[in-house]
Amino acid sequence: MNINTDKIVSISDANRNFSQTARLADKLGEVYIFKNNKPKYKLTVISEDELTAGLPAEPSEGQEVSKSKLDRLMALIRKYRSGLEELLRISDKQL
Repeated sequence: MNINTDKIVSISDANRNFSQTARLADKLGEVYIFKNNKPKYKLTVISEDELTAGLPAEPSEGQEVSKSKLDRLMALIRKYRSGLEELLRISDKQL
């Protein structure tokens, strides 16, 4: 695995100053967060189009979502699973 060293951030630095890490990801497209000197997480910029592609803003009550839309949503969840799990872990700590 080849990683541009400009894209490496330690987990302690990312935790201490997440906004700076996010700005670096905005600039470079992605940032690798290392834990114990090994790549552990990848922070990737998600485009607005990628999130909203073909999905309605919010289904109204009783409105069914098509299988293809659910499949696309599940694909996004699988793609960004580790980041979503980390956000849940962080939010659980704050409660």
